Amino acid sequence: MRLATWEAAGVVRSGVVSAAGLHAFPSGTTVLDLVRAGLPAALEAGAAAEREPAVPVAAVRLLPPLEPPTVRDFVTFEKHVEGIAGRVPAEWHEAPTFYFTNPYALIGAHDDVAIPPGSKLFDFELEVAAVAGRDVASATPEQARAAIFGYTVFNDWSARDLQRREMKVNLGPAKGKDSATTLGPWLVTADEFELDRDGFLDLDMRVSVNGAEIGHDRLSGMGWPFEELIAYASRGTWVRAGDVLGSGTCGNGGCLAELWGRRGDGDPPPLQPGDVVEMTVEGIGTIRNRVVPGLELPPVRPARRNERT
Repeated sequence: MRLATWEAAGVVRSGVVSAAGLHAFPSGTTVLDLVRAGLPAALEAGAAAEREPAVPVAAVRLLPPLEPPTVRDFVTFEKHVEGIAGRVPAEWHEAPTFYFTNPYALIGAHDDVAIPPGSKLFDFELEVAAVAGRDVASATPEQARAAIFGYTVFNDWSARDLQRREMKVNLGPAKGKDSATTLGPWLVTADEFELDRDGFLDLDMRVSVNGAEIGHDRLSGMGWPFEELIAYASRGTWVRAGDVLGSGTCGNGGCLAELWGRRGDGDPPPLQPGDVVEMTVEGIGTIRNRVVPGLELPPVRPARRNERT
């Protein structure tokens, strides 16, 4: 089942996606409500909604499928790490690494995305995200697998110049990552997919800029499956129903920075206003965003020098 959230004529609704279009849930019911209710209840609600009249997808603005409480993003593709850094640190192999990104900066599958203020090296990142369907704490991988509600395409837009500066302070990323994240086009429930014997999803992933393919990989290239990511994120704490957990960027051109690491900055060039980035993940769908100019803000004031002896 595919769950979506959309806006039409100023009204936001959520519902289920069929070949005929979008079928709305009762007014006030959100995708997050159904994620928290659990997959069986969501499937029942979806079956009921499909009996309602359909709205064409082309007639609405798709929003992020849900409003998650938190968004974690991992870095699980070894090829991506090697391309970015030139080598894979030994620490990468020891445990999954993630950061929290901005849940207030989520955009829809076809929304325009603005270049962050002050950035000249704007980039995309092709990922898939899992959505937790129940609250878990210090979960085993088996418990975490049972807690996965579904999956969506995830584009972790990145201001690479801002990111490079702030990570030299051994903290971050912060403003290099929090301007926009695309989720969509919908949330596909976990029962639609088969995992391999090791718990991985083997899905085709592709990204293009202005119609020219830049990257192509398979989701099974992750170093850990999603169940291991959720289990790790829950160690000594909680992962809550509705939390979004990104796979991290795939290899083989899943972002421009990986290619810059192999070829040098500028090949391909950073994203510019007017560029259209399209991502397709097998079994989930396609997101397509146009880059637009961002705000022109005054420069950030540097720190006061500490001249005390």
